[in-house]
Amino acid sequence: MSTPSPALFLNTVNAYQRSAAIKAAVELDIFSVISQGIESSQSLAQKCQTSERGMRILCDYLVIMGFMTKETEGYRLTPDSAMFLARQSKFYLGDTVEFLLSPMITSSFNDLTSAVRTGGTVVSSEGTLSPQNPVWVQFAKAMAPMMANPAQLIAQLVSQNNIKPTKVLDISASHGLFGIAIAQHNPDAEIFGVDWASVLEVAQENARIQGVGSRYHTIAGSAFEVDYGNNYDLVLLPNFLHHFDVATCEQLLRKIKNALVTDGRVIVFDFIPNTDRITPPDAAAFSLVMLATTPSGDAYTFGEYESMFSNAGFSRCQLHPLPPTQQQVIVANK
Repeated sequence: MSTPSPALFLNTVNAYQRSAAIKAAVELDIFSVISQGIESSQSLAQKCQTSERGMRILCDYLVIMGFMTKETEGYRLTPDSAMFLARQSKFYLGDTVEFLLSPMITSSFNDLTSAVRTGGTVVSSEGTLSPQNPVWVQFAKAMAPMMANPAQLIAQLVSQNNIKPTKVLDISASHGLFGIAIAQHNPDAEIFGVDWASVLEVAQENARIQGVGSRYHTIAGSAFEVDYGNNYDLVLLPNFLHHFDVATCEQLLRKIKNALVTDGRVIVFDFIPNTDRITPPDAAAFSLVMLATTPSGDAYTFGEYESMFSNAGFSRCQLHPLPPTQQQVIVANK
Protein backbone atom coordinates (compact mmCIF):
# COMPACT_ATOMS: atom_id res chain seq x y z
CA MET A 1 0.00 0.00 0.00
CA SER A 2 1.45 3.36 -1.02
CA THR A 3 1.95 6.18 1.44
CA PRO A 4 -0.70 8.93 1.09
CA SER A 5 0.68 11.97 -0.73
CA PRO A 6 -0.65 15.45 -1.58
CA ALA A 7 1.21 15.35 -4.93
CA LEU A 8 -1.87 14.71 -7.09
CA PHE A 9 -3.76 17.54 -5.43
CA LEU A 10 -0.88 20.00 -5.75
CA ASN A 11 -0.12 19.06 -9.36
CA THR A 12 -3.79 19.48 -10.26
CA VAL A 13 -4.18 22.83 -8.50
CA ASN A 14 -1.08 24.11 -10.30
CA ALA A 15 -2.02 22.69 -13.70
CA TYR A 16 -2.74 26.19 -15.06
CA GLN A 17 1.03 26.69 -15.08
CA ARG A 18 1.43 23.87 -17.59
CA SER A 19 -1.11 25.47 -19.91
CA ALA A 20 0.62 28.82 -19.59
CA ALA A 21 4.03 27.29 -20.31
CA ILE A 22 2.99 25.49 -23.49
CA LYS A 23 1.12 28.58 -24.70
CA ALA A 24 4.21 30.75 -24.17
CA ALA A 25 6.44 28.20 -25.93
CA VAL A 26 4.13 28.14 -28.95
CA GLU A 27 3.84 31.93 -29.07
CA LEU A 28 7.64 32.25 -28.93
CA ASP A 29 7.97 29.46 -31.53
CA ILE A 30 10.60 27.72 -29.40
CA PHE A 31 9.86 24.25 -30.78
CA SER A 32 10.35 25.39 -34.37
CA VAL A 33 13.72 26.93 -33.55
CA ILE A 34 14.95 23.77 -31.81
CA SER A 35 13.67 21.52 -34.59
CA GLN A 36 16.92 21.90 -36.53
CA GLY A 37 18.99 20.36 -33.73
CA ILE A 38 20.13 21.23 -30.23
CA GLU A 39 19.96 24.78 -28.88
CA SER A 40 21.30 26.44 -25.74
CA SER A 41 19.20 28.84 -23.70
CA GLN A 42 21.48 31.66 -24.84
CA SER A 43 20.98 30.95 -28.56
CA LEU A 44 17.25 30.41 -28.08
CA ALA A 45 16.96 33.71 -26.24
CA GLN A 46 18.67 35.49 -29.11
CA LYS A 47 16.63 33.82 -31.84
CA CYS A 48 13.30 34.15 -30.02
CA GLN A 49 14.06 37.64 -28.70
CA THR A 50 13.70 36.91 -24.98
CA SER A 51 15.83 37.23 -21.88
CA GLU A 52 18.26 34.36 -21.29
CA ARG A 53 16.92 33.85 -17.76
CA GLY A 54 13.34 33.64 -18.98
CA MET A 55 14.22 31.21 -21.75
CA ARG A 56 16.25 28.98 -19.44
CA ILE A 57 13.49 28.74 -16.86
CA LEU A 58 10.76 28.09 -19.45
CA CYS A 59 12.80 25.45 -21.28
CA ASP A 60 13.70 23.68 -18.05
CA TYR A 61 9.99 23.58 -17.21
CA LEU A 62 9.20 22.17 -20.66
CA VAL A 63 11.80 19.46 -20.02
CA ILE A 64 10.11 18.65 -16.71
CA MET A 65 6.77 18.44 -18.53
CA GLY A 66 8.23 16.04 -21.11
CA PHE A 67 8.20 18.25 -24.20
CA MET A 68 11.99 18.45 -24.52
CA THR A 69 15.17 16.84 -23.25
CA LYS A 70 18.14 18.65 -21.73
CA GLU A 71 21.71 17.77 -22.62
CA THR A 72 25.09 19.35 -21.89
CA GLU A 73 24.91 21.44 -25.06
CA GLY A 74 21.32 22.54 -24.58
CA TYR A 75 17.76 21.47 -25.37
CA ARG A 76 16.46 18.95 -27.88
CA LEU A 77 12.89 18.11 -28.98
CA THR A 78 11.20 14.82 -28.18
CA PRO A 79 9.77 12.93 -31.20
CA ASP A 80 6.24 14.04 -30.24
CA SER A 81 7.23 17.71 -30.04
CA ALA A 82 9.12 17.51 -33.31
CA MET A 83 6.05 16.10 -35.07
CA PHE A 84 3.30 18.23 -33.53
CA LEU A 85 4.89 21.45 -32.27
CA ALA A 86 7.56 22.36 -34.81
CA ARG A 87 5.97 24.65 -37.38
CA GLN A 88 7.91 22.98 -40.21
CA SER A 89 6.02 19.69 -39.65
CA LYS A 90 2.92 19.00 -41.74
CA PHE A 91 1.34 17.67 -38.52
CA TYR A 92 1.87 20.96 -36.63
CA LEU A 93 -0.79 21.54 -33.96
CA GLY A 94 0.55 24.59 -32.17
CA ASP A 95 -2.14 26.91 -33.52
CA THR A 96 -4.82 24.90 -31.70
CA VAL A 97 -3.94 26.81 -28.53
CA GLU A 98 -5.74 29.80 -30.07
CA PHE A 99 -9.01 27.91 -29.62
CA LEU A 100 -8.31 25.50 -26.76
CA LEU A 101 -6.97 28.29 -24.52
CA SER A 102 -9.19 31.08 -25.82
CA PRO A 103 -10.97 33.17 -23.16
CA MET A 104 -14.32 31.96 -24.51
CA ILE A 105 -13.40 28.41 -23.52
CA THR A 106 -11.29 28.96 -20.41
CA SER A 107 -13.72 31.44 -18.85
CA SER A 108 -16.37 28.71 -18.92
CA PHE A 109 -14.40 26.95 -16.20
CA ASN A 110 -14.03 29.99 -13.93
CA ASP A 111 -17.15 29.05 -11.97
CA LEU A 112 -17.37 25.31 -12.49
CA THR A 113 -18.93 25.00 -9.05
CA SER A 114 -22.03 26.82 -10.26
CA ALA A 115 -22.08 24.74 -13.46
CA VAL A 116 -22.12 21.59 -11.35
CA ARG A 117 -24.92 23.00 -9.20
CA THR A 118 -27.09 23.99 -12.16
CA GLY A 119 -26.11 21.14 -14.51
CA GLY A 120 -24.85 23.32 -17.37
CA THR A 121 -22.87 26.36 -18.43
CA VAL A 122 -23.24 29.54 -16.41
CA VAL A 123 -21.37 31.79 -18.85
CA SER A 124 -24.61 32.61 -20.69
CA SER A 125 -27.91 30.89 -21.36
CA GLU A 126 -26.50 29.13 -24.43
CA GLY A 127 -22.73 29.09 -23.84
CA THR A 128 -20.78 28.30 -27.00
CA LEU A 129 -24.05 27.41 -28.76
CA SER A 130 -25.24 30.99 -29.14
CA PRO A 131 -26.08 31.83 -32.78
CA GLN A 132 -23.19 33.12 -34.91
CA ASN A 133 -20.78 32.73 -31.98
CA PRO A 134 -17.36 33.90 -33.29
CA VAL A 135 -15.64 31.12 -31.37
CA TRP A 136 -16.54 28.71 -34.19
CA VAL A 137 -14.65 30.71 -36.80
CA GLN A 138 -11.68 30.55 -34.46
CA PHE A 139 -12.27 26.82 -34.06
CA ALA A 140 -12.43 26.26 -37.83
CA LYS A 141 -9.15 28.04 -38.40
CA ALA A 142 -7.21 26.73 -35.41
CA MET A 143 -8.37 23.11 -35.19
CA ALA A 144 -8.15 22.14 -38.86
CA PRO A 145 -4.63 20.67 -38.53
CA MET A 146 -5.81 18.37 -35.73
CA MET A 147 -8.77 17.14 -37.77
CA ALA A 148 -6.93 16.56 -41.06
CA ASN A 149 -5.82 13.01 -40.24
CA PRO A 150 -9.16 11.86 -38.72
CA ALA A 151 -10.94 13.23 -41.81
CA GLN A 152 -8.77 11.13 -44.10
CA LEU A 153 -9.19 8.05 -41.88
CA ILE A 154 -12.98 8.42 -42.02
CA ALA A 155 -12.87 8.77 -45.80
CA GLN A 156 -10.88 5.52 -45.94
CA LEU A 157 -13.43 3.86 -43.63
CA VAL A 158 -16.22 4.95 -45.97
CA SER A 159 -14.41 3.34 -48.90
CA GLN A 160 -13.69 0.15 -46.95
CA ASN A 161 -17.42 -0.18 -46.17
CA ASN A 162 -18.24 0.07 -49.89
CA ILE A 163 -19.98 3.39 -49.41
CA LYS A 164 -19.69 5.40 -52.63
CA PRO A 165 -21.54 8.63 -51.94
CA THR A 166 -22.37 11.08 -54.69
CA LYS A 167 -24.27 13.54 -52.49
CA VAL A 168 -22.94 14.25 -48.99
CA LEU A 169 -24.26 16.49 -46.23
CA ASP A 170 -21.66 17.72 -43.72
CA ILE A 171 -23.44 19.11 -40.67
CA SER A 172 -21.51 21.60 -38.56
CA ALA A 173 -18.95 21.55 -41.34
CA SER A 174 -16.55 23.98 -39.61
CA HIS A 175 -13.22 23.80 -41.48
CA GLY A 176 -14.88 21.45 -43.98
CA LEU A 177 -12.12 18.83 -43.85
CA PHE A 178 -14.42 15.85 -43.31
CA GLY A 179 -16.48 16.59 -46.40
CA ILE A 180 -13.38 17.58 -48.34
CA ALA A 181 -11.73 14.23 -47.58
CA ILE A 182 -14.82 12.39 -48.84
CA ALA A 183 -14.69 14.43 -52.05
CA GLN A 184 -11.00 13.63 -52.51
CA HIS A 185 -11.70 9.90 -52.25
CA ASN A 186 -14.86 10.05 -54.39
CA PRO A 187 -14.47 12.11 -57.59
CA ASP A 188 -18.23 12.09 -58.21
CA ALA A 189 -19.18 13.30 -54.72
CA GLU A 190 -20.83 16.69 -54.26
CA ILE A 191 -20.46 18.06 -50.72
CA PHE A 192 -22.99 20.31 -48.98
CA GLY A 193 -21.66 21.95 -45.79
CA VAL A 194 -24.01 23.29 -43.13
CA ASP A 195 -22.77 25.92 -40.67
CA TRP A 196 -22.88 29.65 -39.95
CA ALA A 197 -22.04 31.74 -43.02
CA SER A 198 -18.85 33.15 -41.50
CA VAL A 199 -17.61 29.65 -40.67
CA LEU A 200 -18.43 28.30 -44.13
CA GLU A 201 -16.07 30.87 -45.64
CA VAL A 202 -13.24 28.95 -43.96
CA ALA A 203 -14.55 25.64 -45.32
CA GLN A 204 -14.89 27.00 -48.85
CA GLU A 205 -11.33 28.30 -48.81
CA ASN A 206 -10.03 24.93 -47.59
CA ALA A 207 -12.01 23.16 -50.31
CA ARG A 208 -10.48 25.44 -52.93
CA ILE A 209 -6.98 24.82 -51.62
CA GLN A 210 -7.58 21.06 -51.64
CA GLY A 211 -8.80 21.12 -55.24
CA VAL A 212 -12.48 20.30 -54.65
CA GLY A 213 -13.88 23.84 -54.52
CA SER A 214 -16.19 23.30 -57.49
CA ARG A 215 -17.85 20.38 -55.70
CA TYR A 216 -18.19 22.08 -52.32
CA HIS A 217 -21.53 23.80 -51.71
CA THR A 218 -22.80 25.62 -48.64
CA ILE A 219 -26.04 25.84 -46.66
CA ALA A 220 -25.75 28.70 -44.20
CA GLY A 221 -27.65 28.70 -40.92
CA SER A 222 -28.65 26.54 -37.99
CA ALA A 223 -28.60 22.78 -38.62
CA PHE A 224 -31.96 22.61 -36.82
CA GLU A 225 -33.64 25.23 -39.00
CA VAL A 226 -32.24 25.22 -42.55
CA ASP A 227 -33.66 23.16 -45.40
CA TYR A 228 -31.13 20.44 -46.27
CA GLY A 229 -32.81 19.29 -49.43
CA ASN A 230 -32.91 15.51 -49.90
CA ASN A 231 -31.47 12.40 -51.54
CA TYR A 232 -28.21 12.39 -49.58
CA ASP A 233 -26.24 9.15 -49.66
CA LEU A 234 -24.20 10.11 -46.62
CA VAL A 235 -24.53 12.58 -43.76
CA LEU A 236 -21.49 13.52 -41.69
CA LEU A 237 -21.92 14.49 -38.04
CA PRO A 238 -18.42 15.25 -36.76
CA ASN A 239 -18.14 16.54 -33.19
CA PHE A 240 -21.67 17.92 -33.08
CA LEU A 241 -24.19 15.79 -31.17
CA HIS A 242 -22.24 16.07 -27.93
CA HIS A 243 -23.39 19.69 -27.63
CA PHE A 244 -27.04 18.76 -27.00
CA ASP A 245 -29.32 16.71 -24.77
CA VAL A 246 -30.76 13.40 -25.96
CA ALA A 247 -34.14 14.78 -27.03
CA THR A 248 -32.50 17.48 -29.16
CA CYS A 249 -30.16 14.94 -30.75
CA GLU A 250 -33.10 12.70 -31.65
CA GLN A 251 -34.95 15.68 -33.15
CA LEU A 252 -31.96 16.39 -35.41
CA LEU A 253 -31.55 12.72 -36.37
CA ARG A 254 -35.19 12.52 -37.48
CA LYS A 255 -34.63 15.53 -39.71
CA ILE A 256 -31.47 13.93 -41.12
CA LYS A 257 -33.28 10.63 -41.77
CA ASN A 258 -35.81 12.44 -43.94
CA ALA A 259 -32.98 13.87 -46.05
CA LEU A 260 -31.38 10.48 -46.77
CA VAL A 261 -31.91 8.10 -49.66
CA THR A 262 -33.41 4.69 -48.82
CA ASP A 263 -30.06 3.05 -48.06
CA GLY A 264 -28.37 6.22 -46.80
CA ARG A 265 -26.01 6.31 -43.85
CA VAL A 266 -24.89 8.67 -41.13
CA ILE A 267 -21.36 8.90 -39.76
CA VAL A 268 -20.79 10.24 -36.26
CA PHE A 269 -17.26 11.13 -35.15
CA ASP A 270 -17.10 11.91 -31.46
CA PHE A 271 -15.73 11.27 -27.98
CA ILE A 272 -17.47 8.03 -26.97
CA PRO A 273 -16.73 6.73 -23.44
CA ASN A 274 -17.38 3.20 -22.23
CA THR A 275 -20.46 2.50 -20.14
CA ASP A 276 -18.50 3.14 -16.93
CA ARG A 277 -18.03 6.76 -18.13
CA ILE A 278 -14.44 6.88 -16.85
CA THR A 279 -12.70 4.94 -19.62
CA PRO A 280 -11.01 5.56 -21.92
CA PRO A 281 -9.98 8.62 -19.89
CA ASP A 282 -9.60 11.16 -22.71
CA ALA A 283 -13.02 10.40 -24.19
CA ALA A 284 -14.72 10.19 -20.80
CA ALA A 285 -13.19 13.44 -19.55
CA PHE A 286 -14.72 15.34 -22.47
CA SER A 287 -18.06 15.38 -20.64
CA LEU A 288 -16.62 18.04 -18.29
CA VAL A 289 -16.02 20.33 -21.27
CA MET A 290 -19.68 19.97 -22.20
CA LEU A 291 -20.78 20.67 -18.63
CA ALA A 292 -18.80 23.92 -18.56
CA THR A 293 -19.56 25.19 -22.08
CA THR A 294 -23.06 24.00 -23.01
CA PRO A 295 -26.51 23.97 -21.35
CA SER A 296 -27.00 20.21 -21.62
CA GLY A 297 -24.35 18.51 -23.76
CA ASP A 298 -22.50 15.33 -22.82
CA ALA A 299 -20.09 12.65 -23.97
CA TYR A 300 -22.49 9.85 -24.91
CA THR A 301 -21.80 6.13 -24.78
CA PHE A 302 -22.34 3.90 -27.81
CA GLY A 303 -25.44 2.44 -26.13
CA GLU A 304 -26.90 5.92 -25.80
CA TYR A 305 -26.17 6.67 -29.45
CA GLU A 306 -27.78 3.37 -30.47
CA SER A 307 -30.90 4.37 -28.55
CA MET A 308 -30.98 7.84 -30.14
CA PHE A 309 -30.69 6.47 -33.65
CA SER A 310 -33.27 3.76 -32.97
CA ASN A 311 -35.75 6.29 -31.58
CA ALA A 312 -35.18 8.42 -34.69
CA GLY A 313 -36.07 5.48 -36.94
CA PHE A 314 -32.65 4.18 -38.02
CA SER A 315 -32.15 0.44 -38.43
CA ARG A 316 -28.72 -0.27 -36.93
CA CYS A 317 -25.42 1.22 -35.78
CA GLN A 318 -21.84 0.00 -35.88
CA LEU A 319 -18.98 1.31 -33.74
CA HIS A 320 -15.51 1.70 -35.24
CA PRO A 321 -12.35 2.70 -33.33
CA LEU A 322 -10.26 5.25 -35.21
CA PRO A 323 -6.68 4.96 -33.94
CA PRO A 324 -4.55 6.87 -33.25
CA THR A 325 -7.31 9.39 -32.42
CA GLN A 326 -9.02 9.53 -29.03
CA GLN A 327 -12.40 9.46 -30.76
CA GLN A 328 -14.51 6.79 -32.47
CA VAL A 329 -16.85 6.52 -35.43
CA ILE A 330 -20.45 5.32 -35.55
CA VAL A 331 -21.94 4.28 -38.90
CA ALA A 332 -25.74 4.31 -38.74
CA ASN A 333 -27.97 2.82 -41.47
CA LYS A 334 -31.33 4.36 -42.32
